Amino acid sequence: MSILTLTLNPALDLTVSLKPLNTGAVNLANHGHLGAAGKGINVARVLADLGHRPRATGFLGLNNDASFRAMFERYGIEDDFVRLAGDTRVNVKISEEGGRVTDINLPGLQVEKSDWNRLLARLESLERHFDTLVVAGSLPPGVYPKQLEGLIDMWRERGKLVLLDASGETLRVGIKGFPALIKPNIDELVDLVGRPIRDEADLADCARELQQQGIQHIVVSNGAEGVHWFSPRGAWKARVPKVKVVSTVGAGDSLVAGLCAGLLEGRDEAFTLRRAVALSIMAVTQVGVGISNKQQLNDYQDAIEITQLEPSKV
Repeated sequence: MSILTLTLNPALDLTVSLKPLNTGAVNLANHGHLGAAGKGINVARVLADLGHRPRATGFLGLNNDASFRAMFERYGIEDDFVRLAGDTRVNVKISEEGGRVTDINLPGLQVEKSDWNRLLARLESLERHFDTLVVAGSLPPGVYPKQLEGLIDMWRERGKLVLLDASGETLRVGIKGFPALIKPNIDELVDLVGRPIRDEADLADCARELQQQGIQHIVVSNGAEGVHWFSPRGAWKARVPKVKVVSTVGAGDSLVAGLCAGLLEGRDEAFTLRRAVALSIMAVTQVGVGISNKQQLNDYQDAIEITQLEPSKV
């Protein structure tokens, strides 16, 4: 099945690794990496490593798209981005020893109404070629959550599988388009449902509430506590092994890619969750996303404990 990823607000990520940050002073980094990124682009990158042939679209700045073009060509990702005048933003990720990550994100390129209409026309021309749409990341200036809701709703009504990975108002409004899958972390889920989640029973209640609203799959990541997946066929939990964290950048995107691949390949929830979480673990042990070592990925999969919880009542 064919996959299109939508990244409305991509970035060149400058990831800097260093000892604990000394604010207000000069800090010497251990190393740094500047690379083409954005949540949907990261998803496409991991999907390509899993043997899929994704296509990527969204907005890119015309002035500095060389890194993106090179990455797409290297990994066989088809490029359908709409180019805008100017530069794609640069985001800074400060990754300290011990695992703390500080993000400094710029707002992104201004999108005018004519730009949005160009993208809609591009999506309209692509729609018949794709079964799955992965919508991931933040919105740039000039694009509003209601527009995203309409886009998700349109693809769903046309029988497409839509996965949404967003946060804040974008997630709250986006789910009104009824995507098939969302992947909030625990804090994003608390914000979404508007009440505290104290234990697994609270978590299950929140997930079932969202399922009753029409969202089939709710996947909740909770750091070292693991990942819960509530699907129409039941609920599963993945417990993760302890690893040395290099950077958390791209961990959630890798998880989404693994979930998407499993759904498209017809894998069961246990296999899909195990591989998706292993991809996420691999991301935190390196700078950047992707399968850097297949044997290491297999080892991570073997170390993940999957538990089937009480079947869903939905």
